[in-house]
Amino acid sequence: MDNTSYLIGYARVSKGEEQSNVAQARALDAAGCRRVFEETASGGRWDRPKLHEMIGQLREGDVVVVWKLDRLSRSLKDLLHIMDRIEAAGAGFRSLTEAIDTTTAAGRMMMQMVGSFAEFERAMIRERTSAGLAQARAEGRIAESVTSGRKSGAEMARLYGVSEPTVSRIVAAYRQQQGEAA
Repeated sequence: MDNTSYLIGYARVSKGEEQSNVAQARALDAAGCRRVFEETASGGRWDRPKLHEMIGQLREGDVVVVWKLDRLSRSLKDLLHIMDRIEAAGAGFRSLTEAIDTTTAAGRMMMQMVGSFAEFERAMIRERTSAGLAQARAEGRIAESVTSGRKSGAEMARLYGVSEPTVSRIVAAYRQQQGEAA
């Protein structure tokens, strides 16, 4: 690292927790961080002023250091977005606890693996969402077919591969929903 590059720390505790950033700040200081941005905010929130201030000040060759990966973000999607912004600034990333360091080939590989798992997770969510929507459409067809008298509960159970009690629950929920809508 040249003379103009810095290790920059980021410490965060969640709002409402009886915690402080003291232990994290000490670890970051011991790791050689020249500056530490400290924040009290949920890791699942994107509106963290100190995080944005830190990212905005990054320069080529700087390294963002956190005590633990979840201090940067609790959401894998947001974590990867933050990592993209750090990389776009020409900076590296290091997590002291998980020993991830994107300034090394092994650390970059580790982050690529994390990214692959995130991509897999997003694909699984899309599939579950599609399956859920298909199920909801099928339940609507089941309920409408039974309540209109076009098909019996037993016929719909066989057609959709569900039990008759499941058809009864779907129809009862549909009738209740229709009653509430009226």
